[in-house]
Order: sequence, then C-alpha cells, then structure tokens
Amino acid sequence: MSAQAQMRAMLDQLMGTGRDGDTMRQRIKFTDERVCKSHLLESCPHDILSGTRMDLGECLKVHDLALRADYEIASKHQEYFFELDAAEHLQSFIADCDRRTELAKKRLAETQEEISAEVAAKAERVHELNEEIGKLLARAEQLGGEGNVEEAQQVLEKVEKTRALKREAEDIYRNSMPASSFQQQKLRVCEVCSAYLGLHDNDRRLADHFGGKLHLGFIEIREKLEKLRKAVVEKQDDG
Repeated sequence: MSAQAQMRAMLDQLMGTGRDGDTMRQRIKFTDERVCKSHLLESCPHDILSGTRMDLGECLKVHDLALRADYEIASKHQEYFFELDAAEHLQSFIADCDRRTELAKKRLAETQEEISAEVAAKAERVHELNEEIGKLLARAEQLGGEGNVEEAQQVLEKVEKTRALKREAEDIYRNSMPASSFQQQKLRVCEVCSAYLGLHDNDRRLADHFGGKLHLGFIEIREKLEKLRKAVVEKQDDG
C-alpha cells in the first residue's frame, strides 16, 4: 500500500465516509445489510486470518474502515445491537472449525492402532508437555522482542524444566508399548486451530505454531466471540 493510500485509510478510520464530501461513498450506510457487522466490530474472520494458510479470501459483505468509523461515532448515541449479528457469524464459523477438528481427530484415530487407556494417557502427557514448551517459547520470544529480557529469561528457565519432564514422560511412554505403535501415536490435532502437531516436533516448530498468526488468529476469534456473547447478554438484561 502506498503512503497516500495508507493516509487515506487512516483518515477514513478516524473521520468516516463524510470526511471529504464523497457522496458516492455516502450512498451505503453502515446499517445496510450488505455491510459486514463483524467488520464494524473488528471481529470478521476474513480480516483476522488474512495472510495465513487458512486465508478466507475477501468477505462477501462490504468492509470499509470509514463505515466502521461512522458506526463507532453513531453507536455512542444509539444502540444498534450489531453484537448479535457478529456473534452469530463467529459462532457459525467456530462451529465449522470445531467440526473439522473432530473429523480430523476421527480420521487420525482410524489410522492409529488401538492402545490401552493407560498408554493413551501417557501419550497425552507427552503431547501436553510438548504444547507447554511451544507456548513458553513463543512467550519468551514475545517478551524478548518487547525488551523484557529478565522476564524472557525466567520463561526460558521454565522451558528447561518442562523439557526435562518431557524427556521423562517420553521414556515412560516409549517403554510402555512396541516401537511400531510408538511411531503411530505421534500426531494429534490442535484444539484451537485444528492443525496437526507431532509428538516429536522440535522446539522451533512448536514455537512457530503457538506463536504463529494462524493459531493466534483462532485464539483472537474465540476470545472475540466470548466478548460478543457477554455484550449480547448484558444488553438483553439492560433491555
């Protein structure tokens, strides 16, 4: 985007559609059914997941920063209850994602040998520690990037302790089943973004996953859905 386009977008976001007397742009209002209410509330998955491997492409409804500015100004004086539309949109999206996650888990289970509940619990423990390492590393990188070196170092110390626990858990798991089965139980599905995670993924891949735009995008979508639900309940109670 050119510097001129960036400046125009910034002015749109600050001042709305009427900033330059553009009557063509004023023909569509933020209340129009063609306008994406999720976009007005900064919660459209098409925006949040843009540029990820699950990029949804362009939203079928209108996205316009100037219309968002119009809405933010108008909503200070009148209630539009767009949270309900946005919550329904995100709920439908998350429900589809969760269905895909369950399907992926089912397919994975069909390709892996049946194992006892005790052994499955041991494998789950390794996965949990694996994920914890990835999350801690992503957090340490974030803190380091923000200049919080001391906090980042504290997190890295937790990483080392968790790695030791993981090695111990892997030994316990490996000794509880045949080598062939050990190799087959190496995948699981991320409950947040439905990506596959390996039992033996290295730390770099784990950090890239948990600190990546796709995983963080799904966390953001789920958090926004919860906020929208709460807003809907509060407004219904007030009404």
